[in-house]
Amino acid sequence: MTFQELGLAPSLLEAIDVSGYTEPTPIQAGAIPHILSGRDVIGSAQTGTGKTAAFALPALHILDGHRKGAAPRCLVLGPTRELAAQVEGQFKKYGQSSAPKCCLIHGGVGYGKQRDELAAGADVVIATPGRLLDHVQQKTMSLDSIELLILDEVDRMLDMGFIDDVKRIIRSCRNKKRQTLLFSATVSEDIKRLIKGSLRDPVEVAISIKISPAETVKHEVYPVGAMQKFDLLIALIDQMEVDSMIIFCRMKVGADRITRWLQERGLSCGAMHSNLPQKARTKALEQFKDGKIKILVATDIASRGLDIANVTHVINYDVPEHPEDYVHRIGRTGRAQREGDAATIVAPDEQSKLDAIERFIEQQIPQRKLESFNYFHEPIIRAAEDAKPKRRRRNSASSKFGRRR
Repeated sequence: MTFQELGLAPSLLEAIDVSGYTEPTPIQAGAIPHILSGRDVIGSAQTGTGKTAAFALPALHILDGHRKGAAPRCLVLGPTRELAAQVEGQFKKYGQSSAPKCCLIHGGVGYGKQRDELAAGADVVIATPGRLLDHVQQKTMSLDSIELLILDEVDRMLDMGFIDDVKRIIRSCRNKKRQTLLFSATVSEDIKRLIKGSLRDPVEVAISIKISPAETVKHEVYPVGAMQKFDLLIALIDQMEVDSMIIFCRMKVGADRITRWLQERGLSCGAMHSNLPQKARTKALEQFKDGKIKILVATDIASRGLDIANVTHVINYDVPEHPEDYVHRIGRTGRAQREGDAATIVAPDEQSKLDAIERFIEQQIPQRKLESFNYFHEPIIRAAEDAKPKRRRRNSASSKFGRRR
């Protein structure tokens, strides 16, 4: 199938051609025809499969340009400021010819510019839940006119505790002819309960792609006592030639602490998590992309969706709570067929989380000891024959960690 066969407007086909896309991805080919026909859609596909274009392209086709002075007709709701900004960028890129007015609404910045843009008339509002509800409460925006409601990365919004806010927003979109689109990497029972009664006879487009680590990523585990996790982190960094590294922490306070400790040791790094002001988050992300800082210490806010290229190393300072987050985290490296390295530092009380990850990805992750490191206690390195049987095994050749490139 080609984009021309999907029935999109010529201006959109031109934008697609300029973007260099040759054919639609499975989620795009599956969802776009249903959206154009006016159906409610539940789309599920792995991160990085083109979900944003799957709803942005047909939305722009339906909106058909800018209506001067009109109230917002399309609302896109997303979990984080960074993802909302990226969605806005996609709408602007694809809609260059039709030129719909887009308004980006999120916290961490002042209300003034957002109020002015809403008052001037916006066709598309891309928002995070909390700030959007602030505008609704302040009566600077009404949701009564929304014709197209798009819920993006719904699984993440639920994980981040936005379920009540999302319910309130759905209830506030009172247009009975509203078309609703829901896109998510996974559609859990919680999501099904959330949308029950909110969508009208939805079509489900599920692209079954197994979430598994990229073949270009060499990932390993380093067992260590809890008191030596930071020391081992420093030792690992010292053994590498770091071009671009993301260190993932479970907690925001942990990300701040690790950033401070690294900076005290003269390392070029910045922090990124949801408690930071938007200007600080944007600055850290831009500096990391530009190579001005080599290390970004982040929570899972940076594990999915963000457009960060050329990350050479990922270190999980904390083992993630959810096994799928492990795949998303280490997937920040090894992109576009480039090789990447990922290491996970595991304390004894995190072993059960590691076991869950290995069951999820159906493979044993090689465990290593850093020979140059002075361990308080000899780490317990699991032998291959002691591991639970897996369906497939990754080549456990010597790591790029532990030696200079």
